[in-house]
Amino acid sequence: MSAVEIACVVAAYLLGSVSFAVIVSKGFGLDDPRTYGSKNPGATNVLRSGRKIAAVLTLLGDALKGVVAVWLARLIDPSLMSALGIAAVAVAVVVGHMWPVFFRFVGGKGVATAAGVLFVLQPLLGLYTLLVWLGTVLATRISSTGALAAGVAAPILAWWLMPDLPSQLAVLGISLLLISRHHQNIVGLIKGTEGRLGKKA
Repeated sequence: MSAVEIACVVAAYLLGSVSFAVIVSKGFGLDDPRTYGSKNPGATNVLRSGRKIAAVLTLLGDALKGVVAVWLARLIDPSLMSALGIAAVAVAVVVGHMWPVFFRFVGGKGVATAAGVLFVLQPLLGLYTLLVWLGTVLATRISSTGALAAGVAAPILAWWLMPDLPSQLAVLGISLLLISRHHQNIVGLIKGTEGRLGKKA
């Protein structure tokens, strides 16, 4: 990778490390989302505070990180930023969200940030993955089932919709990370103890 690509990957990781769940909660005078509910700094856990607007702002902020990182990388001249570089940026911003350097590497599960990444990589990929997530959540009322279903569907859809291998591998990598971050939710689903969407902490 070139120096420009490496710099962009580092910048994407740092952007991903900005935790909107923590920042928005502090702005609204709410408890740190890492201290209640699932202790996950993400929109679903912020929703458990009862402040829907805070959850919406968290969701939008986290998604915007993915959008901005990949969109800016794609604006760079192809002679400086290859398809591999863009794919690395896509993964880096999600990794930053999951393990943020600014918050002692305690981050979220990456669903919203990954969604932002997918929409910029391939709008139809983002749309179809969103529909999988939405349909599953509406059917189960459990956020984690939607995330897991989307995580499984995204690489399959990427293989169908995206011709370049680096992007396909980036989507696969992001999906595997996302699914691994939901390991506790998977245990909860198996035991039947997984909380439903909107349930207050």
